[in-house]
Amino acid sequence: MKLNELSPAAGSVKAGKRKGRGIGTGNGKTAGRGHKGQWARSGGGVRPGFEGGQMPLTRRLPKRGFNNVFAKKYAEINLNVLNSFDNGTEVTFELLAEKGLVKKTLDGFRVLGTGELSKKLTVKAAGITASAKEKIEAAGGKAEVI
Repeated sequence: MKLNELSPAAGSVKAGKRKGRGIGTGNGKTAGRGHKGQWARSGGGVRPGFEGGQMPLTRRLPKRGFNNVFAKKYAEINLNVLNSFDNGTEVTFELLAEKGLVKKTLDGFRVLGTGELSKKLTVKAAGITASAKEKIEAAGGKAEVI
């Protein structure tokens, strides 16, 4: 099966109604918009969330918590992921991004202690957990926080 051979199931798709094409169609003249009013006008209607002047739901609900816009966001990498590198490699954020292990451009990466490390690596990260540092050094590598 190819993408150009795909089609909807028989009877699942109806043709759209042709509006404003004469009285015989049942959708002539006002084309299903009724007589006058806000919804009958071109460009008419209200913005999303508008409730006719009533206080909108988004403003009625209480706000909770605090979101620090200056907080740094770090990608989190488990130790077992670092086994994909060769012995003696210096692991940096740029190298991880190049290999596709980090998708987004964040403020760096943190190494978590999940899994085992069997390679001798130099890891330069924005953060390294105590258990991860212990395992990196046990494998003969270096863990540097930059």
